[in-house]
Amino acid sequence: MPAITQSSTQKSTQDLKLYDAQTIETLAWPNSPSAQLVKQYWLPMMRAGASSQFINNVETQLLLLVIDDVALPITVNQQAYENAYVCSFYSHYITYAKDELTTLKFPALESVLALLLTVVGRLLKWTSINKAVIVNNWMLSTNLYPVLSAEQLGAITIHIKERFPDHAIAFRSLIPNFDSEFDSVTNNDLVTPLQKLGYQMVGSRQVYLFNPKSPNLDADRTRRMNRMLKQDFRLFSTKGYEVINNDDIQASDIPRIVELYNALYLEKYSYNNPQFNQRCLELMRSSLESEQSPFLTLKALRKNGQIDAVVGFYVLNGVMTTPLLGYDTRLPKNLGLYRMLTALLIKEGNERGLVIHQSSGAASFKWRRGFSAWVECSGLFHQHLPIHRRLGWWFLGNLVDFIAIPLMKRYKL
Repeated sequence: MPAITQSSTQKSTQDLKLYDAQTIETLAWPNSPSAQLVKQYWLPMMRAGASSQFINNVETQLLLLVIDDVALPITVNQQAYENAYVCSFYSHYITYAKDELTTLKFPALESVLALLLTVVGRLLKWTSINKAVIVNNWMLSTNLYPVLSAEQLGAITIHIKERFPDHAIAFRSLIPNFDSEFDSVTNNDLVTPLQKLGYQMVGSRQVYLFNPKSPNLDADRTRRMNRMLKQDFRLFSTKGYEVINNDDIQASDIPRIVELYNALYLEKYSYNNPQFNQRCLELMRSSLESEQSPFLTLKALRKNGQIDAVVGFYVLNGVMTTPLLGYDTRLPKNLGLYRMLTALLIKEGNERGLVIHQSSGAASFKWRRGFSAWVECSGLFHQHLPIHRRLGWWFLGNLVDFIAIPLMKRYKL
């Protein structure tokens, strides 16, 4: 692996500044779309001084890195093995993975894999797997990226390595090997220079993307997709739901939205997902400054005065993703609440020409509506760490490549 030097980045780290809760008020905020989005969401959390005030199961140090006109949220972790997977690699690869074993519906295999995960978990704790600085970590299921040059990535790596010499450096939510229809996601522009800097790509999950203008959908699949979407949109008139947007969602609706999110992401899936509380949801739906748009665009389904389903998305660099989604899981499945939410997202993406990143899960459902599957990775820089610390990442990377990714693809996890 090549050594990173100042000359190899051709950009001075003097152009880069790292802010904490005490120094953030000295920042003259850049006017770029990414910086303004970060300002709406990240600045109030930094001012509060504790991530757990917004996400119940996340304890981490919040920083902000500014380079040129780009602002990137930074989390610094020590151990915190009980953290949500968005800030804990241990939770992601061990605790959450154990929660998902039941989806295999193969008890013997589940038992073997549970034992393997327990053993691997002990190794990862020994190698301090959670001791990492995560760059551009929004503490959401999917982190969208602004455009970053190879020089900027090199300067960021040098600065963080010098500031936190005992931490690995990580970039989550990277998707290598995109074809041309997904160039707007820009991950190839990140993955290749990160690999040249010595970052190891470790697979994390299988995610689903939809490009409304995809040139790769054959005629037969396009017809079936359009037919499915027409059926989904028909539900709005047959099931009696009205669509309400940000301006119609009141502060009094926030407890219900938290309840719907919890019912799906925590109770149905895993408590290792981020546990957003009311304060976090209020931050996401409001604007820090009156002339700015809120961080999330919310859409909800309401009937008889009650919200039964909600989705929240944010947009950056031509991509939209949905960190907030929930519906009343106690209601009959034939109401089609999830179908209607997905139809709203596809309509929004189509009208605005955005690639839709709809995270993981519900593989066959998403495929029938035009989504395609991609393996998401985290980029890890650990060259500067002791050999036993690097061993954990090497071992984990091989385990994911030879066991986890084939299982994800076979069982559509």
